[in-house]
Amino acid sequence: MLMLMIPMFLKELDEEAQTTRNMLSRVPANKFDWQPHPRSMTMKQLATHLADLPSWVDLALNTDELDFAVAEYHPKEVADTEALLAYYEEQLATGRAALEAARKDQLSEPWVLRTGEEIHWKATRWEMIRQAFSQTIHHRAQLGVYLRLLDIPIPGSYGPSADETDF
Repeated sequence: MLMLMIPMFLKELDEEAQTTRNMLSRVPANKFDWQPHPRSMTMKQLATHLADLPSWVDLALNTDELDFAVAEYHPKEVADTEALLAYYEEQLATGRAALEAARKDQLSEPWVLRTGEEIHWKATRWEMIRQAFSQTIHHRAQLGVYLRLLDIPIPGSYGPSADETDF
């Protein structure tokens, strides 16, 4: 099973990449500071986090943990939509390269997400990769809600959106 997971992860990464690119391409720089609620991320924070998530595959494969008490998480600062898309492509290449270099025995090794002594999540590396993919889909959907609230047409994800067809 583990032998098949790396090719499956590469396929999923590539398939989801186009959908994510399409969504990120709709993010207008003049709305980077917009947020639907004071407790929500700004559009820019959400979009850069989404753009950063493919690099979490590298994190899962090449580190033992992410400790927020030690390593601060700061996605790259982007000035416009073009820079956001370029950042996404960099992170996608990082994640893809990590998967291409991965060994199947790495996948069952442990990985931890923590803040100091507080363990948020403990799993295998392959589960962390799945989590990065799930987070991508989750945050992409959030971004779709942001765009909808701003009346910006939503691209399709797993088929056409209501903005692309007449249902």
